Amino acid sequence: MILSGSRESPLLVYITALIALMLTLMPLPRAVGLVWPNLLVLVTLYWSLMMPRAGGILIGFLGGLAIDVFLGSQLGQHALALSLLCYLGIRLHLLIRAKPLFEQALFVLAALLIYEGVLWAIDGFSNQSTGTWTRWLHTLTGAAIWPLVAGLLGRLHSPR
Repeated sequence: MILSGSRESPLLVYITALIALMLTLMPLPRAVGLVWPNLLVLVTLYWSLMMPRAGGILIGFLGGLAIDVFLGSQLGQHALALSLLCYLGIRLHLLIRAKPLFEQALFVLAALLIYEGVLWAIDGFSNQSTGTWTRWLHTLTGAAIWPLVAGLLGRLHSPR
């Protein structure tokens, strides 16, 4: 399913990011919410790695700003962290996308730890509660489902 004539369709990037935002903000039971990965981070990281010119850092900033608004967190906290991950993805896209999925999942784990670390540091600097060790669980599940995310999104934009 290619949404426009171009191989790098910004429309496809924004639609999948919007769907991921809705799935990320979906209310869940507490036990499921602890391990539910931030799908918006995974999707924006995927597009930053596979099609860096289609979404750019703007998709990360806008997605992070939307999470800030909907969750009521400090404005710009998620936007900064997600923009940083998009920058890393765009900067390292030639190195990472040539790797096997297992090695990509290790990069995704490191990226998710950086994302959560930035949020943790901002919470700490602003005297907010930094949470418990369960705050970091979704990074493991995000890295674990990376092959699934990469497979699903890869089928959307690859030529038939």
